[in-house]
Amino acid sequence: MTTAQQLAVIELLRVRAFPAERGSTELGRSGPGYHLAELFQGDGTADAGQHGAEHTALTGILTARFGEPHYISLWSMRTRLGAGEEIPDPWRELSDGFDYLHLWRWEGRWLALGAAGEVGADGEAGPDGDAGERPFRIVVAVTETDPP
Repeated sequence: MTTAQQLAVIELLRVRAFPAERGSTELGRSGPGYHLAELFQGDGTADAGQHGAEHTALTGILTARFGEPHYISLWSMRTRLGAGEEIPDPWRELSDGFDYLHLWRWEGRWLALGAAGEVGADGEAGPDGDAGERPFRIVVAVTETDPP
């Protein structure tokens, strides 16, 4: 997906009505008060540079459009989930796959952009305890639910 296509997906999600029920869409997943879409997925070292460049480009364009983002850690959400606290979607889902998010607020909705992935040496465990590689991903969320 090109940067222009990624921006078109973001714009579509930004104005799309939220469904009453959780489910899959042609762009990802949606539910009451949120949409999630994967903008990039790649594996291995060959995709590491592209992943970083695409995330940087999207962050720059969205910052020019919506202003400086908040940069938030999702560590506390994961900790609270582990303690049994109920975290609403899409925040629960995002905290499961991302350490940090760029977050913009406009017209009563939040736009969250997350990037994740790593390449581990053979047999070395990554921060999640898994050995080897985790896919590189860029995900966008649009929600009317405030971050918990």
